[in-house]
Amino acid sequence: MIVTATTGAFFPVANYSPEFRESASGKLGGSIDAPRVDNYKKCSICSLQIKANSQASPHVNGSNVCLKHDHRLNIDPFGQGKLMQDGFVFRQSFSIRSYEIGADRAASIETMMNLLQETSLNHAKSVGLMGDGFGSTPEMSKRNLIWVVAKMQVLVDRYPTWGDVVQIDTWIAASGKNGMRRDWLVRDSNTRDILMRASSLWVMMNEETRKLSKIPGQVKTEIEVNFVDLPRVLDWDSKKLPKLDEITADYTRTGLTPKWSDLDVNQHVNNVKYIGWILEEVTVRAAEIQAKVAYNRPL
Repeated sequence: MIVTATTGAFFPVANYSPEFRESASGKLGGSIDAPRVDNYKKCSICSLQIKANSQASPHVNGSNVCLKHDHRLNIDPFGQGKLMQDGFVFRQSFSIRSYEIGADRAASIETMMNLLQETSLNHAKSVGLMGDGFGSTPEMSKRNLIWVVAKMQVLVDRYPTWGDVVQIDTWIAASGKNGMRRDWLVRDSNTRDILMRASSLWVMMNEETRKLSKIPGQVKTEIEVNFVDLPRVLDWDSKKLPKLDEITADYTRTGLTPKWSDLDVNQHVNNVKYIGWILEEVTVRAAEIQAKVAYNRPL
């Protein structure tokens, strides 16, 4: 197995998609526009939009209320999260633990990617889309289908440190005929600063044949009611990475065998594990180069 990657996606980049700014009309916590759907009323307290004719909108004394400001409906911030924006946006908070930080005292990219994945699964669970598989819907489970990440871009402005509380908002949208896009927006819960933005493309794979599959009509019916018509939260880097093999790559590692702990419940290597493998090799190689430079040895 040969693993390749670009490191540019993991370093701070401060840019939002212009389409994202123009299309969003509500507020996700007050600083970045939120997904927009039609027929909304605004909460008088925070201007969050609430769909006027939706059964999902809670009522208190006969009036629509905002989930954010109805404390009886709020969920423990460190629990399973809650649905916002009339159920189209899922929000969950996490405290960064001591075992989730690295030598630089900041949360690792693996930690942050795992938190993104956790919010995705809890989002699916909260809207009733969790079947037998790891993130598979009931109709997907009937057909032995699972989600796999086809493409993902992550832009980090700042990594949180030990004890910080991060708030993650996530939502889904259609991507072509046979894909689903999921976006995330990560904030520091205390300062409200944007820490990270991420956008991803997901496709379906047959768990038995390990081949990609089109989205069946029954599955599309299940998930499309949760789609939001909103451009990506960040500008997508269309640059294609060159295909590498043992001949064209500058450095390779052969004999990489997944351990049992590398597998998820779908019995395949989780996408976060690939990031860990890549960064481990990059770190080792960088240390070797630094040592050779320090001792004036040829690379």
